[in-house]
Amino acid sequence: MRDLFVTLVVFGSLPLILRKPFVGVLVGSWLGLMNPHMLCWSFAAGKPFAFIIAVTLILSFLISKEPKRLPASALVGLLGFWWFWLFVTTLTAFYPDSAWEYWGRAWRIMLLTFLTIALLTSRERIDALVWTCVISLGIYGVKGGIFTVLGGGTNHVNGPAGTFIGGNNEIGLALVMTIPLMRYLQLTSTNRWVKYAMMAAMGLSVVAVLGTQSRGALLGLLVMSMYLALKSRNRAGLLLLLGLSLPVAFMIMPESWHSRMDTIQTYDQDASALGRINAWWTAWYVALDHPFVGGGFNTFLRPTFIQYAPNPRDVHDVHSIYFQALGQQGFVGLFTFLGIMFGSLISLNRLRKFARSDKQLQWMGDLSGMVFVSIVGYATSGAFLGLAMFDYYYTLVAITIGLTTVAHRYAAQAAPGIAEAATGPVTGVAVGAVGAAANRFVPPRRRLLGLDVAGWFAKL
Repeated sequence: MRDLFVTLVVFGSLPLILRKPFVGVLVGSWLGLMNPHMLCWSFAAGKPFAFIIAVTLILSFLISKEPKRLPASALVGLLGFWWFWLFVTTLTAFYPDSAWEYWGRAWRIMLLTFLTIALLTSRERIDALVWTCVISLGIYGVKGGIFTVLGGGTNHVNGPAGTFIGGNNEIGLALVMTIPLMRYLQLTSTNRWVKYAMMAAMGLSVVAVLGTQSRGALLGLLVMSMYLALKSRNRAGLLLLLGLSLPVAFMIMPESWHSRMDTIQTYDQDASALGRINAWWTAWYVALDHPFVGGGFNTFLRPTFIQYAPNPRDVHDVHSIYFQALGQQGFVGLFTFLGIMFGSLISLNRLRKFARSDKQLQWMGDLSGMVFVSIVGYATSGAFLGLAMFDYYYTLVAITIGLTTVAHRYAAQAAPGIAEAATGPVTGVAVGAVGAAANRFVPPRRRLLGLDVAGWFAKL
């Protein structure tokens, strides 16, 4: 049944993608994040559905008559340079065969990111992409939370095998990044059942993160929760939800879970933690020896440890997005990676301030704050996990740029010459003008779960 469903969705969406390329972004994101084809057991298992969707999306993008352009911004420029630098470091990689295999994944992620940026031009499209992310990963949060409660937390929560989120650490990171997006939908939805569903999904996802028994995910959850409270409006209900779910989740976890989490304080006695530190030093010494290009993709293999590691017999994955970027792409790559991250956070803060003084733009302020929290969760948990090329993170960066595009459009509708206010300080006069323009620009709300599905599709 799963095989039939996934196959029908993929092939049934092809005509829609040819008509509207953004549908291809949604289907491609669903396949990349949820990996439904990896959950199949029969003829659909492992089929190249993502490749089929990607080819159709590119064809539709080329033949579509809708306006398509990349915004002229520093963040887009950094992303473009990052893509270029990944190629350069693959050319000079320590292990070319495996590096080119990893490059094959990386360029597809970056291509989808840039196609998404070019097509993410309206609130309806941004909301549709957020819904796709939440549904794709929220399913694992709800399922994992129920699994943890029923099992008493004795077994690890894992993602679908053979995917980016297959391990307990990886699915924990993905859920930490998804909870803030659930909060955005809960804040902005006009359907009370959607609000209740998002609240329940948030609570169960918190439990699921603890059920992964990932120490990095736990730290990310705690930092994310703090920022979630700071960046969210209507904090009372959120604080109540967190105040109830976190203590209850801690209480239902078994003693083995508490013992494992206690090793955060005694890392110097934990073999796994010491192995990660050994890999981090290895990344540092590789970068010192090759400061510009590093060692290329998949450089953390035994020969590298023999040459560079303080303990050459302790071969570990690097388990850190920062040291992964440093060891594989050198100091140039690390600074570019950090530039994308901090550039996104700065843009989101500016967008939040831009939207604060006008109710018509409240949704933009809410989403900017929640994407900010998601990236903070990635930055925290990612410090202990090697997912520098996580497609979900680049989707969030694309949403950040899409929000800036929409903000510029609001500003341009108000008056020529104030579009730059969308990414900088805004005067009271400018805010009032933008609000007036927003009243003319924002179309009637369309709800994906409402009755007017055809109207919603027409807006994409």
